[in-house]
Amino acid sequence: MPRVIGIDPGTVSIDACGLEDGRLFLDESLPTREALANPRRLVAWLEQCLPLDLVAGPSGYGLPLRRARDLTDTDLRLAYLAGDGDGGIGGLRSLARALAASELPVVFTPGVVHLPSVPAHRKINRVDMGTADKLCATALAVRDQASRRKHAVGDVSLILLELGGAFSAVVAVERGKVVDGVGGTSGPMGIAAAGALDGEVAFLARTITKEMLFGGGAASVIDEATADPESLATGHSPGTRLAWDAYIEGAVKAVASLRVSAPSAREVVVSGRMARVARVREELARRLAVIAPDMTVCLLRGFATIAKQAAQGAALIADGLAGGAEGPLVESLEIAEASGTVLDHLVFITPSAARERLGIVDA
Repeated sequence: MPRVIGIDPGTVSIDACGLEDGRLFLDESLPTREALANPRRLVAWLEQCLPLDLVAGPSGYGLPLRRARDLTDTDLRLAYLAGDGDGGIGGLRSLARALAASELPVVFTPGVVHLPSVPAHRKINRVDMGTADKLCATALAVRDQASRRKHAVGDVSLILLELGGAFSAVVAVERGKVVDGVGGTSGPMGIAAAGALDGEVAFLARTITKEMLFGGGAASVIDEATADPESLATGHSPGTRLAWDAYIEGAVKAVASLRVSAPSAREVVVSGRMARVARVREELARRLAVIAPDMTVCLLRGFATIAKQAAQGAALIADGLAGGAEGPLVESLEIAEASGTVLDHLVFITPSAARERLGIVDA
């Protein structure tokens, strides 16, 4: 049976979760800053786990299934949506190159926008419908609900609300298929990130840099470089209360909007760093009860202790791709059928203009 690892390249930490024949053998985390400063250290850490059948790697905005050793420069620019000199997620490119140069069987996995189960009309002018790690967290949520309710993954309907250390995102699942999503840069306010931007704000800013996508969120409202989850939930200053209301209400609105795409969903599954805070879950449940009394809110717990939910979901996807017991999960989510690029559905600007912005030179 397969021996696999899933990696979650989070803003705060890079986590790794390993499964052998469905049993946990690796459950670790490294600070993202530390891992990106010395990518070879992370590679050496993973190489200690060889032999491995598959590693679901740090895929950024995602790619249709691609072996790391086959990645081109264009693939990396599309996966991380960063050109030369761009910050933010672009720093992961050096890690991806180190993984590609290793003996590890690393595969890059898709984001929500790559999936054939998401109708084309929902993809128009959309890039970030949920990055690859959000899709991995969704895989864990689908498997978890199927296990709890003792039914097939094809019967699962839910809305995943990911409340991460920087971004917030929402993904809709209808009868075992991912059908819609709003990613961290197109969805509700995050702890660090502003989420979706008013077009006029983007105009007034003149130039939106990659670094700017990581700012303008709840922490900025309370004028702090970082907002501790507990302090945001329990603080009493006017700025903290303002940030709290914007953060929570934005999440509720995003969930409500995705019910249009997943009408069978009766469960909001909450994951990410902020999901651990009891008051966050309680307030989400209280507000959702007013507009959607048929929906419940539950915490995505997973099966590991240290690695975040997205790393656990990545391990499940790797297991399924490698012929393990999670094959039906991967088949239901249509991971292997993913196609295209994150730029294919743009009409506000042309895909070619977007490729030029990323420094991609077409042959």
